[in-house]
Amino acid sequence: MRFSTVSGVGGSKSLPLFAPETGVGSRAKKFRFKRCGDIFRRIHWNNHGCKSVVWRCASRLDKSAEDCTARTVRETDLKKAVIQAVNKVFGAKTQFMDILERNIAVVMNQVDESTIKEIDKKLGQLQKELLRLANNKEDYSIIADEIYRLRDEKEAAMAKNAGYASQKQRMADMTEFLKQQKGVMEDYDEQLVRKLIDTITVYDEKLTVTFKSGLTVDVSL
Repeated sequence: MRFSTVSGVGGSKSLPLFAPETGVGSRAKKFRFKRCGDIFRRIHWNNHGCKSVVWRCASRLDKSAEDCTARTVRETDLKKAVIQAVNKVFGAKTQFMDILERNIAVVMNQVDESTIKEIDKKLGQLQKELLRLANNKEDYSIIADEIYRLRDEKEAAMAKNAGYASQKQRMADMTEFLKQQKGVMEDYDEQLVRKLIDTITVYDEKLTVTFKSGLTVDVSL
């Protein structure tokens, strides 16, 4: 497994779960910390024969870079935090399902189909005007530019709506999963973690676990 930092503020860094290693120093995702602009690296420690795996800011390992004050995080602590966070959700699943249902309603209200329909209407009118000008051998460059602009605007609106649909689906999947969940997570289960967890944000005194559905749970260190 591999964790990498994403943008954070103050004294925090986020660790996406899990970008598979495909080679030395490679990452499926690369994220940076706003304070120092660097990433976390996974390190095998051997302290007087005591071996462990930790995560440290890369700038703390590169002597030529400015030292970062981000804490060192043990991988065992990250796993324990995930188990605690998952069990907090499982233990209060009715409450979290209510939150998810409200969030789904909010997301659906943000979907804007009317904008796309309005753009299509304008595009139809402009394309007719462009053909008229072209047939009359008149300059149609301004019309063409506006058509390109509206096509870009439509593409952006469609991408935005697709993002809302994806977010809604993740929340619906989490809701269905919680309905079927009857026990607790006793041991670290990487397959389940990959399914549920998006990021872990590391603060001085806590970890914030963010689920793919958008739910967040704080776990004390």
